[in-house]
Amino acid sequence: MQKFFRLCVLGVFLFFGQQVFSWAQAPERPQRPAEQRTQETRSAEGRSGGPQTGTEALTPIPKEESSVTEHSIRIGGQTIPYKATAGTINIKNEQDETTASIFYIAYTRSDVKDLSRRPLSFLYNGGPGSSSAWCHMGAFGPRRVVTVDAADTGAPPYEIVDNADSPLDVSDLVFIDPVGTGFSKAVGKSKDKDFWGVDQDIASLAEFVRLYVTRNDRWNSPKFLIGESYGTFRSVALSNYLQSHDGMYFNGVDLVSSVLNLNTITFHPGEDMPYIFYLPSYAATAWYHKVLKDRPANLSKFLDDARHFAATEYADALMKGSAIDAAEKEAIAKKISSFTGLSADYVMKANLRVNLGQFREELQRSRGLSTGRLDARFSGPIEDLLAESAGGDAQSAAVTGAFTAIFNRYVREELKFGGDREYHLSARGAGQNWDWKHNTGRGAGFGFPGAPNVMADMVQAMIANTHLRFQVENGYFDLATPFFATEHTMEHLGLPASLQSHIKEDYYESGHMMYLHEPSLAQLKKNIAAFIESAK
Repeated sequence: MQKFFRLCVLGVFLFFGQQVFSWAQAPERPQRPAEQRTQETRSAEGRSGGPQTGTEALTPIPKEESSVTEHSIRIGGQTIPYKATAGTINIKNEQDETTASIFYIAYTRSDVKDLSRRPLSFLYNGGPGSSSAWCHMGAFGPRRVVTVDAADTGAPPYEIVDNADSPLDVSDLVFIDPVGTGFSKAVGKSKDKDFWGVDQDIASLAEFVRLYVTRNDRWNSPKFLIGESYGTFRSVALSNYLQSHDGMYFNGVDLVSSVLNLNTITFHPGEDMPYIFYLPSYAATAWYHKVLKDRPANLSKFLDDARHFAATEYADALMKGSAIDAAEKEAIAKKISSFTGLSADYVMKANLRVNLGQFREELQRSRGLSTGRLDARFSGPIEDLLAESAGGDAQSAAVTGAFTAIFNRYVREELKFGGDREYHLSARGAGQNWDWKHNTGRGAGFGFPGAPNVMADMVQAMIANTHLRFQVENGYFDLATPFFATEHTMEHLGLPASLQSHIKEDYYESGHMMYLHEPSLAQLKKNIAAFIESAK
């Protein structure tokens, strides 16, 4: 049980984003020589009594940079001329001290005369602690990396192509790398870890968005947020923060592979809800890998049946706890087996409660394969055939090399930015050191801290801005943010019916990064383009 509990605690850090495998700590880079410090840094040192040393040493404050290049792309039968700007914006705190340099890449259509009619979308991934390279080079940017669907993409060389499914035809795009990721970093008195928390992250990105909108005359443009994974958690809170703090209203928020309530996907001891929410995703995975004894032809109908069983018979059985009688327990185990492909004996040994790591390792154990987490269509070899729980993620292993190589080449060769600086696909140490406390602005009962949850932010944002729309993108084979948990969240916000209708959900026969499946990428583009057009 102790081992299981430790895995559960660790799991909250591993449920989001693509860079799980690189969260190991790395040695810090040495400070640049004092003579290279900028005038702003010297002034800051003077105010604080001279140069500081040790852990309080100031990080030099760099000048803002930008590289602008001109391009064009063919999308939907039309040629789109666009300007790519790779650059940094320095943000300040309330004491007017520069605290961070934020790296971004913006794509703006060159032939637009009235910016107030041109939508503007801000995009990012999750993690927490992930750069935006994944959604940038996989789904939404004008250039994308080519990967092998549901299999290992292999070793270099890799291919980059024009992305005809980019939404650049309907919206300008700004990809943001939070502090500690990409080329973004804390400067001055600040450290990267100062930005690693729910509210800290929101405040820093809100300041970046405010500055970008102000400097580029986009206050009156239709505005959207598009976040993936933890980026959905961020988007909901960020939209509420910018509305309440800066008076910046958004037209729409698109949630790609969403989780707003971490309690729905965390297997804490005594918590039965995650088992209920995961069962339909287990069923989808078993269907895909053809491990079911009587595999139905229609996936959609099969998942409807799985949802119904999970919400009724399975939920009732779990709620009985140890009071369930042996006959009912055995009957439920057999039904779980029919949906998940796991043996009824295994389910009984798990006390009807098979957590995610166990499912991924057991489903294809007889084949010597472990099932992917971010995208269950991927499989990889099992290191230890006796292991109880899965370790790495087959999908991450299959595509990371390609994304890393292509982005590093693209940003330097095509966008002319970065030089020999290291681009961090993930912030080293962010996951383990993330501050999960969040102030929603509403009462907290007796003051006990609950699971991180931004549902109240979504409600507040929609109540304040009754024109705000949300669209949710769900992958059937996503084992990081299961679709049934998302459905439950969206149906339990407590919104008036008039506002509940402002939420739309889409589904894809793919995983967390649904855009790795080319038919789903085309569908994603179609859905998001329609969302932007309808909400602008």
